[in-house]
Amino acid sequence: MSEQEEDFATMFEASVKARRVEQGQTVEGTIVAIGPEVALVSIGGKSEAQIDVAELKDADGDIEVAIGDRIQAVVVSTRSGIILSRKGVRNAATQRELENAFQAGLAVEGRVESAIKGGYDVRIARERAFCPLSQIDIVRTADPAVHVGKTYAFRIIEYKNGGKSIVVSRRKQLEEEQQASADAVRRSIVPGAVLPGRVVSVRDFGAFVDLGGGIQGLLHVSDMSWSRADTPGAVVAPGDQIHVKVLRVDEASGKISLGLKQLQDDPWSTAGTTYQVGQVFTGRVTRLAEFGAFVELEPGIEGLAHVSTFPPTGQPGGWAASVPVGATAAFEILSVDLAQKRIGVALVEDGSSRAAGSTASQSAAAPGTPLGSLADKLRDALKGH
Repeated sequence: MSEQEEDFATMFEASVKARRVEQGQTVEGTIVAIGPEVALVSIGGKSEAQIDVAELKDADGDIEVAIGDRIQAVVVSTRSGIILSRKGVRNAATQRELENAFQAGLAVEGRVESAIKGGYDVRIARERAFCPLSQIDIVRTADPAVHVGKTYAFRIIEYKNGGKSIVVSRRKQLEEEQQASADAVRRSIVPGAVLPGRVVSVRDFGAFVDLGGGIQGLLHVSDMSWSRADTPGAVVAPGDQIHVKVLRVDEASGKISLGLKQLQDDPWSTAGTTYQVGQVFTGRVTRLAEFGAFVELEPGIEGLAHVSTFPPTGQPGGWAASVPVGATAAFEILSVDLAQKRIGVALVEDGSSRAAGSTASQSAAAPGTPLGSLADKLRDALKGH
């Protein structure tokens, strides 16, 4: 044995007694020796690890590093010294690499060959493995055939008889990826944050939005739009990609409240200059109550036409016939209370103004349209009800 070979053998023996590191840990070290098949890497102190020379070669088969170069690698085994891999073992091709992946809990890449009884036949390099049906995905698979032919990352959950019996799980890999993503997302969910999300379901009271990593927040119908939404489905639909603002986070329950309208300007911020007593605007009746009718003047701005502003009809509730829900008509501004976000309005009939000493604004109702024409249209529309 030559002096160089003796030195390498001594260093190789020392690597077996190297310091304790964890499987799956990423380490950085300096290449101190390169043998025919194995190179030694110093990872601190007297600790040395081994790495296959094949992993240090380029596409042409030439070694692309030299003694003294620093590299980063993953610890794939610690049973007989520290074994490193620069590519991890996702593209594992040998029995040793597969066993190392099992011991270190690292992902391997496999192709789903076929659906068989109880699961799937998966090929990992030259080896065959079994993936139970329940382990192919996080959600239940209705049609097993959808996975056939796909290449996924798997975790080896059982390795027996020298690799003759290998059981893998894609679900475990997905859950860990989801958990890692959830941890990152959870750190970003703070009141005031604006985050991307995907609408996963729509209910009567609002929509649930996936913020990533399986974390969901509630977008209540009242926070969807400044305009009154009849149903949440009129604003968003499952699958929609949207941006939302985090309104509240309940640390105790984990509930997250989201807002969509908060990303738009509050229409009340300019209402003071837009709405003046005596002006006339076209409005849409959105709902009726015993005390009057609510009228949308613009998205997010509603006025109240109090029952006392309607002419007496001689019948209880008879005033409601003049303003059916959904009807569009001309309404005059009677009062504006910005502090309480309240606007009082009155239905304009025959072009008459309800505000003493003021003239109704024709341009506010509809540019170039006389108020008499609006009143005529309203009467014609009401005749059809």
